[in-house]
Parts: sequence; C-alpha cells; structure tokens
Amino acid sequence: MVAHVMSFDGVSLLDILRRAIRARFAHVNQVGVDELASLSTEQLLYRLRAHLRPQGLATTFGGRLALLDVTIHHQDIRRPLGMPRQIPAELLRCVLDDSVRSPELPGWHLSRGVRLTPTDLDWSHGSGPEITGPAESVLMAVAGRQSAVGELAGPGQVILARRLAR
Repeated sequence: MVAHVMSFDGVSLLDILRRAIRARFAHVNQVGVDELASLSTEQLLYRLRAHLRPQGLATTFGGRLALLDVTIHHQDIRRPLGMPRQIPAELLRCVLDDSVRSPELPGWHLSRGVRLTPTDLDWSHGSGPEITGPAESVLMAVAGRQSAVGELAGPGQVILARRLAR
C-alpha cells in the first residue's frame, strides 16, 4: 500500500502517460508499484516520512486526488485490522464528492443511476433507487470495495452489489 501511495509522488503527467503506455493502459498503478519493488519496507517508510506533503501529479486539483486516494487507502488498512476511524465530516464530504466524479476511480460508474444518501452525513448524490448507510461505507463501496456493500441498505444496494461483483 505504501508503494502504491508513493508511486505517484513527484510523478509528472508525462511520467503517468509513459506508465500507461507500458501498462497498455490497464494496470498503470501496478507499473508504479513495480518501479518501487526493489525498496525494502524500511526504505519505503523512510520515503513516505520524507514526503508527507504530496508533490507532482499528486497535487493536481489542489491535492484533492491525493486526499481521496490516501483516505481510501487509510481505510483499506484500518478496516481489516478492526481499527475504525471517525473521518471528519468536512473531509468525508470532500472525498465523497471527488469519489463519484474522479475518472480514476470506479465511483463515477458505480454510482450512476442510484441515489447515495449517507445516514450520518448531510450529503447525497445522484438519482434513482436509494442506497443508505454510514458515509464511510458509501465511500468505500463506490471506491470499489465489495466488503463495504453489506453495510449499506436500500433498493439501490442490490444494483451496486451487482456492479461490484462483475
């Protein structure tokens, strides 16, 4: 996970295009991780600590893409460890907005034709059969995390589950 997060730090748009061509546009993230594969855990953590402020492409849109990416991956790590985190409402609202609009994530497709309505946050998106549940679960589900779908309810939940199963 650290290699993935760090693989975008300091990278330019041209670098991403080169990766996309090498990956044949399918696995750009993996190409970036592979570039860091020779680093030890200690070296990766050193690199992470030395670059706490995003640089390069990660700063696109005022750092919002980096914020979205890191928030999702933070939860990717915490959830399996049983270490819940209360994400501040203003941050959660921002990343939810970006999660359904960012072409880099599946949220724009997964949320199409359904209404996302978190039960614990004043935010909603879309129209159609409603999906309700904790805002963090909504975020993780539209980010493509199938494990979060069971935490959601409403008639749109089945649609989202079906899309994620594909």
